[in-house]
Amino acid sequence: MKLEMLSTDAAPAAIGPYSQAVRCGNLLFCSGQIPLDPSTGELVAGDVTVQTGQVMKNIAAVLATAGAGFEDVIKATVYLVDMADFAAVNAVYGGCFSAHKPARSTVAVRALPRGAMVEIEITAQVQ
Repeated sequence: MKLEMLSTDAAPAAIGPYSQAVRCGNLLFCSGQIPLDPSTGELVAGDVTVQTGQVMKNIAAVLATAGAGFEDVIKATVYLVDMADFAAVNAVYGGCFSAHKPARSTVAVRALPRGAMVEIEITAQVQ
């Protein structure tokens, strides 16, 4: 299958040698999003709730580029610097999904790029 690299100005530009997302057939693999403001490229100020909100906005923008939305997400991986933030992240993340609940893993990490508290990557089904 042919790979299609996708990007949008509505989400932060990649800060390394990777694509915002890669489409392979009916699957969309989205690179991890950290809470960068797409207009400035800077980390948003605020607690983990604010940061998770920005991450989910960034993911929504990448999904939209492929004509998809949160209802198309198959799997998510959440990376947290502090597992004590699990409930706060869950509240924001869960608000993006209704009855649809994708598979998910949550992993504690020592650090994330730019000092972010949370990073989320997703895989989605696209038409």
